[in-house]
Amino acid sequence: MARDTGFPGADAENDFSRQRRRAELARLSAWLTRQPADVNTILPFDEVVAALGKTGETFLGLVVVDVSSIVGSVDRTRDFDRYFRPTSARIRERWQRLATAQRRGESVPPVQLYRIGSMHFVIDGHHRVSIAIARRFSKIDAYVTEIHTRISPEGINARSDLIMKDHRRLFASRVPLEGKQREAIWFDDPFDYAELAENVEAWGFRLGQETGTFMSRAEVARRWFGEEFLPVVRMARRADILPEITSDAELYIWLACERYRMVRRHIWDEDIIDELRIRSRRRGKLP
Repeated sequence: MARDTGFPGADAENDFSRQRRRAELARLSAWLTRQPADVNTILPFDEVVAALGKTGETFLGLVVVDVSSIVGSVDRTRDFDRYFRPTSARIRERWQRLATAQRRGESVPPVQLYRIGSMHFVIDGHHRVSIAIARRFSKIDAYVTEIHTRISPEGINARSDLIMKDHRRLFASRVPLEGKQREAIWFDDPFDYAELAENVEAWGFRLGQETGTFMSRAEVARRWFGEEFLPVVRMARRADILPEITSDAELYIWLACERYRMVRRHIWDEDIIDELRIRSRRRGKLP
């Protein structure tokens, strides 16, 4: 790290120039190594909330926040990159003026942040956060409002991760499983959530036709998990069908789709399981 000159204005100017160079080098490095386009993109608060589903919020007051946990913004996603380095010289004047004031010892008001899980998003104070990072401060004072969401924000590292979260949120609204049952359903392909939701809804419709009763989505989800999902997955595991698939949900959706291709019927018996075992072995031999 370059040493300060002792002149606040000059040091602030050097800080800004250094952060701009780092932002450009990071952008160039991502392009040369063919990393995803959003690897250095600041997370947009509105898109994150839309993907997770907001259920409420709580004002936490003035707290001390780890600067490294600030990864997103409410409305300044074009001015800064993921690490709050300036993406253009357009904000230079204001950035350097605030940085100079801080170096002269002038008081700095706390920033305002939203908290989602362990992530923080800037409402007000983007330049102050950027300056704190440039000066390698590890903590910052902030007024924080915590956002509560329908599904967990865990696993969001880039904008592209929001697609998975959005599909998982929609699945949870269509198939409202709870607790460990919800955790048991996960896919690598986000579009599998939509396919499974349609499968569960169709199963619930057939059950309602058989029993002549109306069932809520919650009841359909609960009964499908206990009466259809778990028994089928257990049969498949005992039959050693596609043991390389670690996700029970991915195994189930493959079984259900292959069964329908074979017999066009929604039944499970030993003959179907035996045929599925044969098909799974053929699948494993494909290049």
